[in-house]
Amino acid sequence: MKYRSILTGLAVLAAASLPAAAQDYPSKPVRMVIPFAAGGGTDVVGRIVAQELSKRFNQQFFVENKPGAAAQLGTDHVAKSAPDGYTLLWTVTDGLSILPAVKASVPYKIPDDFAFIAGVLQLQFAVTVNAKVPARTLAELIAYARANPGKLNFGSAGVGSAPHLGIALMNNAAGLEMVHVPFAGTGPALQAVTAATVDLALITTQQAKPYVESGAVRVLAVTGNRRDSLLPDVPTLKEAGLNVSTIVGYGLSAPAETPAPVVARLTQTIAAVMADKALLERLKGLGYETDLQLGDAYRDFIVRDLEQWRAVGKAANIRIDK
Repeated sequence: MKYRSILTGLAVLAAASLPAAAQDYPSKPVRMVIPFAAGGGTDVVGRIVAQELSKRFNQQFFVENKPGAAAQLGTDHVAKSAPDGYTLLWTVTDGLSILPAVKASVPYKIPDDFAFIAGVLQLQFAVTVNAKVPARTLAELIAYARANPGKLNFGSAGVGSAPHLGIALMNNAAGLEMVHVPFAGTGPALQAVTAATVDLALITTQQAKPYVESGAVRVLAVTGNRRDSLLPDVPTLKEAGLNVSTIVGYGLSAPAETPAPVVARLTQTIAAVMADKALLERLKGLGYETDLQLGDAYRDFIVRDLEQWRAVGKAANIRIDK
């Protein structure tokens, strides 16, 4: 795309004008903390990004998984790390703008405790129902839920997770009452949907696709602002008549007070990485849409997302006290 070529050109020009200290960065391996367990979507994509950064910097960027407390543990670890550019945070928005929106207290401040390098990808969910649910469209699901308040239950990746708040957003918009059943991740929630233990859940399109193809589940809508390349025949929520959307964003951050030239070099390099057509196709095949937000644009996205989820949590009375 034209704008990616422009960004790449600007990155090359800007890199030449960076202070010597930044031009020498990194002079040793860089740790990318991922606040989730190995093997999940955030980890898989983070490792791809780390590999690309290693190539471009000719220095190792290695992943360290620090899961726990709905992404809070690893996120806080980076916030309190030395601001030297050698400890970075690769994460989805859960720990930055979703958990802080509904938890009474987290040990870091958004956005003050981070230097925002770049938002890179967005991922939407599929409104996934088990085969026993008497609805084949979103409109039919809404009509059934309205006629049977409290009868439907939905699974999520845990209290305060993006899938939890995503369905709360839908319920608020449509005036629905459903029972929440939290699980330890979208994988277990999907298994509960296929087993008809729960009626529905928000599942990533990549996870849902094989179960849709086997007939084990139905997908009634996707939650982003455009259709998903993995499920192109499925309408968005807005196309299906519900004027809301839910996405999560993936990106790279550093501790606050990381030297600006180092942050700038990382930002420029991420821009160059995301101009690689082969990489973009690889990510698209995994169900991810690129959405490059550099520096302050990424920070602003996180702040807006935080405010949105605070409003949703308040309306749905979702609050984590500990």
